[in-house]
Amino acid sequence: MRIAVFGANGPTGRLVTGRALAAGHRVAAVTRQPDSFPLHHDRLEVVGADVLDPVAVDAVVTGRDAVLSTLGVPAAKGPINTYSQGAANIVAAMKRHRVRRLTVVSSSGVDPHPYSDGGFLFNRVLLPYVTKVLGKTLYDDMRRMETLVRSADLDWTIVRPSGLYHLPSATDYTLVQGHADGRFTARVDLAACMLALLDDDRHLRTTVGVVTTVDNPTLLRWIRREALAKHDAAGPSRSVETRVRRPGVGDASGS
Repeated sequence: MRIAVFGANGPTGRLVTGRALAAGHRVAAVTRQPDSFPLHHDRLEVVGADVLDPVAVDAVVTGRDAVLSTLGVPAAKGPINTYSQGAANIVAAMKRHRVRRLTVVSSSGVDPHPYSDGGFLFNRVLLPYVTKVLGKTLYDDMRRMETLVRSADLDWTIVRPSGLYHLPSATDYTLVQGHADGRFTARVDLAACMLALLDDDRHLRTTVGVVTTVDNPTLLRWIRREALAKHDAAGPSRSVETRVRRPGVGDASGS
C-alpha cells in the first residue's frame, strides 16, 4: 500500500512510519523539517512540505492509497488552525485524486469524560484545566477538524488517544468505538492501531478510542516525564517538549 504520513517527524509519526515500512508499505513521510528525519529505507520518501500549503499537500496525496495524519502542535493562547486547515487541505486533495482511506489522530480531550480510575485530582482539577483553559484553542481546532472529516465523503476513521507516553513495544491495547475509559495511551500502541485500521473495515466512518491497559505510568510520573519533559538531545522533533503536553493530543512536534 502507498501511504502518506503527515506529521511524520513527531514521536508518533516516526513510529507510524517505521511500522508501515516494516509491514511492507511504501511511505511518504511528510514533514517541514525533512533534513532531521531519522529513518531511511528504499520504500521511504521523505517529503518537505507544510500541511497548511494546499499545493504541497495536493502533490503528496496524488498516487497514494491511504493518508494518515499524526499532526500535533503545542497549546497556545491564540487561535490554532493547524488541525482544521490541515485536514481541509488533505480532504480536498484526497477528493481530487480519488484517494479514499483517511485516518487522523485527534484526542480524548475533545470530549472529556471522568475516568473510573482518575480520582478527584485528575477528573475534577487536571482534566478540566487542560481541556477548558490550557488547551482550549487547541481542542476547539481539533473539534473543527473532526467535524470536517466526518462530513467528508471518504473512508475515514478518527482515532482518539489519551495521555501519550513511551513504551518500548506494542501491547494488547484496547480499541473501542467512542470513549475509551483509560487515561493513557502508549505511542507505540497508537501507531500499531493506526496501521491495523488500514486493513480493518469495521471502523470506517467512526470515531474510536485507543488506550493502553498495562504498564501505565502514575499520574505524577506521567506529568514529570511527558507533560513537563525538557528539551534533550533527541533532536528537533522534541524541541517543543519544553511546553506542556495535553492529555491525548498528537505529539506537539508532529509537523
